[in-house]
Amino acid sequence: MRTFAQAEARRQAAERQLAGWGRRSCRAGLAGESMAAGADQLLQAFAKPHPRAYAVAMPTTPRPTRVTVREVAERAGVHAGTVSRALNPSRRHLLSGETVERVERAAQELGYRANRLASGLRSARSFSVGVLIPDLTNPFFPPMVRGIEDRLLARGYTALLANTESELERERRSVAALAARQVDGFIFAPSPPAGALVRELIADGTPLVLVNRRVDAVAAFAVTPDDRRGAALAVAHLVARGHRRIAHLGGPQALSPALDRREGLLAALAASDIALDPRLEAFAESFTEGAGVAPTHALLAAVSGSPGDRFTAVVAANDLLAVDCIDTLRGAGLECPRDVSVVGFNDMPFAERIRPPLTTVRNSPYEIGRQAAGLLLEQIEEPGASPRTVVLSPLLVERGSTADVPRSDRR
Repeated sequence: MRTFAQAEARRQAAERQLAGWGRRSCRAGLAGESMAAGADQLLQAFAKPHPRAYAVAMPTTPRPTRVTVREVAERAGVHAGTVSRALNPSRRHLLSGETVERVERAAQELGYRANRLASGLRSARSFSVGVLIPDLTNPFFPPMVRGIEDRLLARGYTALLANTESELERERRSVAALAARQVDGFIFAPSPPAGALVRELIADGTPLVLVNRRVDAVAAFAVTPDDRRGAALAVAHLVARGHRRIAHLGGPQALSPALDRREGLLAALAASDIALDPRLEAFAESFTEGAGVAPTHALLAAVSGSPGDRFTAVVAANDLLAVDCIDTLRGAGLECPRDVSVVGFNDMPFAERIRPPLTTVRNSPYEIGRQAAGLLLEQIEEPGASPRTVVLSPLLVERGSTADVPRSDRR
């Protein structure tokens, strides 16, 4: 190390001396050729290795050799094509479980790693799927994404996620960005104005599944809960407990889930010979936390001058709105369920942990996601299938936010 440092010091000294020669040559009027010759001699002298200098050889790591499919096949005692099928989640069902296990064991022993990029190039697939969700802060959607991922990963696919805020421009940008990454298809919860975008994707032959929301007059693969049936379950539960003054805290009517839930509620009320008092219906601008406060105040104000006309129960269009409703009622001096029973929608993860625990309609978002991923894989792997909609049945989950109508309000 010391001789190397000495050589470096000598080189730097030479450069300084060379610069000094140039300045002195200019002052002395030396010819340019003489200066250049002197500089060349000096640089050549110091370019020679010092007799005591030596080179340090840096250790190198040889690049590991990739284990091939053929080597795995030899270890497992099968054909190379069998190895490819056994290690491909979308094709291993063609083989016996014993064969798949033997191939996987051989691959693990040899340290084999599948080259997904090469596989994708051969099959013209990226093994990735674009998932467009309107609001990842809404507790309904993370379990749905989990269901999508679990189903996709089992078949060797990866989900690429985009949050759209239900804004058409963001939806278009997200679709374009994901398409540039050559995703194999889309799972999409579209905004109301996104009908044209959905039609474009279908016209282009892009594998597509709509989730939780529908686009009218579009034949597309879709997975939705039976929201009309869910609203009917909520009404039937309240009617069975003696309630007839039932208010509706609805969601944004531009969204198909809110429309379907309202239609189901109205039909169920009519079936029980109950007419919805127009004063007992108010709508939130979104399905987000806090959006239910203003419409609940509106419901209270609508009957404030007529104590005999007040409502004894509320059906909220989702659980976040239901929680807002309970908090707003409490602020007005009304307790749930002593004074007013409240039913939510979706059975979000927090529903059983609030006070009181929320009676709600369960729409399993995880199962929605799992079913949607299955429909998309079907389109990717078997093009040409006719569109169909999977409708999932809801379930009423009774908890502590509903009770019999107060004796003083029975009619």
